[in-house]
Amino acid sequence: MTDLPAEFQLIARHFRPLAGPGALELRDDAALLTPPPGRQLVLTVDAMVAGVHFLPDDPPDLVGRKLLRVNLSDLAAKGAVPLGYLMTISTPKGTPDAWFAGFAAGLARDQVEYGVTLLGGDTTSTPGPISLSLTIIGHVAPGTAVHRFGASAGDEIWVTGTIGDGALGLAVAQGRLADASGFLLDRYRLPQPRVGLALAGIASAAMDVSDGLVQDLGHICRASGLAAELRPDWVPLSDAARTAGPTWLETCLTGGDDYELLLAVPPNRVDALRTEAARAGITVTRVGHFHSGPAEVMLRLASGESLAVSKGGWSHF
Repeated sequence: MTDLPAEFQLIARHFRPLAGPGALELRDDAALLTPPPGRQLVLTVDAMVAGVHFLPDDPPDLVGRKLLRVNLSDLAAKGAVPLGYLMTISTPKGTPDAWFAGFAAGLARDQVEYGVTLLGGDTTSTPGPISLSLTIIGHVAPGTAVHRFGASAGDEIWVTGTIGDGALGLAVAQGRLADASGFLLDRYRLPQPRVGLALAGIASAAMDVSDGLVQDLGHICRASGLAAELRPDWVPLSDAARTAGPTWLETCLTGGDDYELLLAVPPNRVDALRTEAARAGITVTRVGHFHSGPAEVMLRLASGESLAVSKGGWSHF
């Protein structure tokens, strides 16, 4: 190993142990992947940049786990089974070896939990902050992937888990909110992708909530050509989020970083959703419905009044 250039020594030391079948021990410029027989591949990619998607002083093992999990969340929204991933890492020169060791250790832990392995990637230096990109590959039975489009008027809107914890966790990390239990900060740093929830034949449309519930619901509305009525009083909040108080409700609805699933479910499939969610050990909650009309989201209070929010969700531009 000592005869290798420094970059390849780093790869051999930290990332070769993560490589699985088809990765060729990361000794080549490409991987070989044979999909499971009779299955259709699903591919998705997400990037994370220090100071934007995670804080520069976040523990590197949690950064690695979050990078993998936000991509797993996209696969979960398709009802896909994870298979493997490609990864690109750009770090400033002088990044300590201990950072890479922690980052790789986090990936290794979640590879075991979610049944995926590293297939390949690239390492580069950058004058800017740490920038990470991961392309994950999964598989579904042909024709069963769930899309953003496909919702129909009358479909109910459902979400998994609780909403708003990630955005509140960021506020905790920035010193803007107290979090005695540490629950919110943990939810921000370590999302829980809902892999394993079988959506085929249940959800007519789905996506994960990454940029805020209101904004992501608007994406399904535009893709499906429908309007949506969202009931803020029905949106499931964790005990920690409720403790933060009603002044944080808009942040919960629009802040993002939830990585829960947002589902359109026909009324005659709701029982199937509840049964599947119980099997997977995932809570689900109805939060509204789709109806005919312009592609927009209306927030309707229990009183019948509408609730205005200052922004729909997170935007990079």
